Amino acid sequence: MKITVCRKEHFNAAHRLYNPKWDDTKNDEVFGLCNNANFHGHNYDLIVKVKGEIDPVTGYVIDMKILKQIIRENVLVRFDHKNLNADVEEFKTLNPTAENIAVVIWNILRNKIAEGLELSVVLFETERNFVEYNGE
Repeated sequence: MKITVCRKEHFNAAHRLYNPKWDDTKNDEVFGLCNNANFHGHNYDLIVKVKGEIDPVTGYVIDMKILKQIIRENVLVRFDHKNLNADVEEFKTLNPTAENIAVVIWNILRNKIAEGLELSVVLFETERNFVEYNGE
């Protein structure tokens, strides 16, 4: 029997969607307002889902205090109130779309969560736009 536990967090960050291989016209055509040369920001909501067997001793899949600490130390400290393009190493060469941000967060957390547990990341860029990545 497996069960999924979830932790919701929030961070604010700025970014610019831009492909340096394209001219300004093409970037504007593809990314629109998200290509603002002066960046723009989002209030991101992050849901981290961990799925696994319930430990018969603790009753936990994962201790939520530990999950909270892992997310704060490895994601929030790195992303909150940052310019993703300039301040986060992964996005110096990777376009910080919601899709890419979710994959980067998943990769960061995957190394911090026990191997036997399944991991999924849901990232809300806006109230209506969100992505989910589970490593597949």
